[in-house]
Amino acid sequence: MTIDVVILAAGKGTRMRSDLPKVLHPIGGVPMLGRVIGAAKALSEGVMGDVEITVVIGHGAELVRERFADSGVKFVEQTEQLGTGHAVAQAIPNFRAGATVLVLYGDVPLVKTATLQTLLEASSSGPALLSVMMDDPSGYGRIVRDAAGQVQAIVEQKDADAETLKINEINTGILAAPGDLLAQWLPELSNNNAQGEYYLTDVIARSVCEKVAVTGVIADDPFEVAGVNSRAQQAELERALQRDHANALMAAGVTLLDPARIDLRGTLNCGADVTIDINCIFEGDVALGDGVSIGPNCLLKNCRLAAGTVVEANSIIEDASVGEACTIGPFARLRPGTELANGAKVGNFVETKKAKIGRGSKVNHLSYIGDAEVGEDVNIGAGTITCNYDGVNKSKTVIGDRAFIGSNSALVAPVEIGAGATVGAGSTITREVSTDELAVARGKQRNISGWQRPTKKS
Repeated sequence: MTIDVVILAAGKGTRMRSDLPKVLHPIGGVPMLGRVIGAAKALSEGVMGDVEITVVIGHGAELVRERFADSGVKFVEQTEQLGTGHAVAQAIPNFRAGATVLVLYGDVPLVKTATLQTLLEASSSGPALLSVMMDDPSGYGRIVRDAAGQVQAIVEQKDADAETLKINEINTGILAAPGDLLAQWLPELSNNNAQGEYYLTDVIARSVCEKVAVTGVIADDPFEVAGVNSRAQQAELERALQRDHANALMAAGVTLLDPARIDLRGTLNCGADVTIDINCIFEGDVALGDGVSIGPNCLLKNCRLAAGTVVEANSIIEDASVGEACTIGPFARLRPGTELANGAKVGNFVETKKAKIGRGSKVNHLSYIGDAEVGEDVNIGAGTITCNYDGVNKSKTVIGDRAFIGSNSALVAPVEIGAGATVGAGSTITREVSTDELAVARGKQRNISGWQRPTKKS
């Protein structure tokens, strides 16, 4: 099947009260339009066939083009906002011969590829319309079917009689139809209505009039076809998406201490017996090995944690790789380029950046380790910093296996501490410390007897 997808994304989104085009607002960390494009592209990964995507843009057109410049989609601009039928008509030059046209909306971000597949399969001989059942359909156009179940009309709320208002099946606006029919019918639509607009729904009336059967496909989940017109609706769909993520994680065996308090803004792959506490955020590509435990209020972004690692509360891990049975936090920050070998420990109020911490080594308290290579079984005392930046260049600190760095030490890079060496507490190290040496670099202590403290002047 040849599929030409048309995504309508020209609206301003006045109720969002934002300078950002509505379709660029995120759901689950991805612009709404990006989610719709992703669902459409996934059609080509199954058995549906060749897919090309045209995005109809208008308000904030250049921002939308720039954001999706590398997405492989085509853009056409709707310079005047004259309705959905007019918007789809702008894409007619991109319709391919014999293609089925699938009309989607850039502000309906949770539509599923599987639903679109079903809709396309139903459109082989005529239009197929996606609908949904709602407990309260007030304000929506009702789907009227004949005795055989074929769609006969879409009746707007204001035009519906008492019997029609009892119908709970409503129109979503998502449509699949043979492209040659749309190319013929769209230019012939009338704008003889109160708004003076060309409605895509009039295609259904035209189809029925010409005795071309219209099939209705009912979506399983109302959130899947819900649109975003306000911040409140955006927040509602965000929670709906996160509920789906939480349910999928729990179905895969992950323990979520509160499924309502987790946010996934990317992909999260978990091994067996993973536990995640409340208020955790996962961004980008995150992988957690068997038995990993994540404490409350943590942020993990583009990182991999091997089996048995424990992350204590309020920690941040970004672009880092963590080995097995490591301990991180509480209040630790692993910045990009951090690599922890098996059994390493990064404790409370410790920050690392572009640092390799060897097997079994410990940085327990209140330290900064940046641009550093730390060997195995090293102990780094509280308050230690690697002075890696001279105001212009970054330099490296190398600490050998089994070295002991005393508390409140400053290691001024470039510098190397040999294996088994000891640095006395409070030292500022500016040159190499050889294997098994003791380095002490601090002012000599003086104790003055009979010293009088200053007193406040009267």
